Amino acid sequence: MAHHTMEEDLNILEMNTEHCNNSNATCAKTAPPPQEQNNLTSSTLTKKCSFLVTKLHCQRLRSFTANLKEVVFGTKLAVLFPAVPLAVFADFYGLGRPWIFALSLLGLTPLAERVSFLTEQIAYYTGPTVGGLLNATCGNATEMIISLLALHQNKVNVVKLSLLGSILSNLLLVLGSSLLCGGLANLRKEQIYDRKQADVNSLVLLLGLLCHLLPLMFRYALAGEYHSIATGTLQLSRASSIVMLLAYAGYIFFQLKTHRQFFDAQEEDENEEEKAVIGFWSAFTWLVGMTLIISLLSEYVVATIEAASDSWGISVSFISIILLPIVGNAAEHAGSIIFAFKNKLDISLGVAMGSATQISMFVIPLSVVVAWIMGIEMDLDFNLLETGCLAFTIIVTAFTLQDGTSHYMKGVILFLCYIIIAACFFVLKTPLISKYKSVYSNA
Repeated sequence: MAHHTMEEDLNILEMNTEHCNNSNATCAKTAPPPQEQNNLTSSTLTKKCSFLVTKLHCQRLRSFTANLKEVVFGTKLAVLFPAVPLAVFADFYGLGRPWIFALSLLGLTPLAERVSFLTEQIAYYTGPTVGGLLNATCGNATEMIISLLALHQNKVNVVKLSLLGSILSNLLLVLGSSLLCGGLANLRKEQIYDRKQADVNSLVLLLGLLCHLLPLMFRYALAGEYHSIATGTLQLSRASSIVMLLAYAGYIFFQLKTHRQFFDAQEEDENEEEKAVIGFWSAFTWLVGMTLIISLLSEYVVATIEAASDSWGISVSFISIILLPIVGNAAEHAGSIIFAFKNKLDISLGVAMGSATQISMFVIPLSVVVAWIMGIEMDLDFNLLETGCLAFTIIVTAFTLQDGTSHYMKGVILFLCYIIIAACFFVLKTPLISKYKSVYSNA
């Protein structure tokens, strides 16, 4: 171990002291003053905040662009979206009312389909029970909005005909097209479905038919007592509507709770492959926005339907029973045919018959109750021809689905039945409807 003398230790101590002093001086020279340090810290924070804000805006922009791509451009019906601003433009500048009607009708087609898509997206987050109720409520949003707006303008005949047409469209056109396309796409396969679901829907539809037949028969039974016909029919219709709403509540409980396996045996396999493509709040915001646009276009349709009928030479009954339901059922029509192509007839039946059941047992009686609250006299008497078409449609559909198997010939029969009914209302012009009503009111 090296030993140092006292003088050497003093020299080393002095050298270390000088080194420390020199180091402190250097540090003092290189370190910025406290004020400059604060300025540097504030500048750094400002830059970081600006970067975070910019990044947040970019994320929101990317999210909006992705949602826009899925919601607006995610359907082949997106080519009809330009009709929406064109309808608003036509109304603002006072163009021909038939043009407003036609553009509004075209604009409602993709909107009705997208509302169904957004409802399905929300159902992924809310669970099966709430999602099922939401689908039941929003599945026929277009028909419900048109009905409420028509009631507000006291156009009861338009309400009755459009809702009747929606039932006919679902049972004959949508279901018939699905069975036809599914049968042609699966010629070498036997298409089988669960009869339990079809039986339940058929029974509920027959109950609704009874509630429509009773006011008509009641009117004929009191043909000699003219003072009590209208009052008695109206009271019977309102009581029947309350019973129909209770029956529909029981149907929803049966479908979503106690016997859910009847309705979604194949749908579970389908849902396992699919996931939500947009967030809950994004889907909810888009749903509210599109519902408001549907309300605007529906108001145009209701306000211009008579002008379009006079201009085109087509009866209001044909427009209400055939054209309006085709627009409102665009989503059901497309979805039902797609599932039929995949040989998933249980889902196709659930879409077509479920929508018809909802219109018959929920939307129609709800319209009667709402009209009652508004002080408008709306009953369930749809006149002889309309009620006869409804009865024939429900009976022929029940017979078609009784054996649990399907082929394309069943679809052909249902589709041709719809064509014949459409031809009937095409030749039934509006003046003839007034004469028709007066003849039977005096019977």
